[in-house]
Amino acid sequence: MTGRPKLKIRLGWVLAALLLAAGTLSAGEELLRPQFKYAAGTENLMEGCEGNLELAHEGITFRCPGGAVSIPFASITRMEYRSDISSRISRLKVRWKIRPVFSSPLFGGKQHRFFAVVFHVDNAHHVLVLRVRPGVMRPYLAEIDLKANRRVEVENLEEY
Repeated sequence: MTGRPKLKIRLGWVLAALLLAAGTLSAGEELLRPQFKYAAGTENLMEGCEGNLELAHEGITFRCPGGAVSIPFASITRMEYRSDISSRISRLKVRWKIRPVFSSPLFGGKQHRFFAVVFHVDNAHHVLVLRVRPGVMRPYLAEIDLKANRRVEVENLEEY
């Protein structure tokens, strides 16, 4: 009869290890899933194109199945992370491929925010607006500040 309690303990450890492994796998899948969505801008990308943001020493690259946009840090004139797209950016005189749509914070503003980058290439202003969740964007903000030697203007995040 002493073998049964040991078997239950071993079985318990095996189940705990399986649950832990399953949680780790699902967290890893979340990292591989596209975290950014093209919301508006002047680039030749499809609206809603989902992809990831890559940070290098020279600049930012947004890659999605529809293409890629590389932005050198030296060409960036403004960066914002807000619950909506600022009027300063939406009123720019640029050739919008996809116009910015204003989103009210009452309807999902806490879940998704907009990361907007204004940059100057070939004597013309360009804009890239990505939709991204705050939890995903937080680590990027610090790294962009360091690599770009320029701050991202962030709307107050106290409600998070």
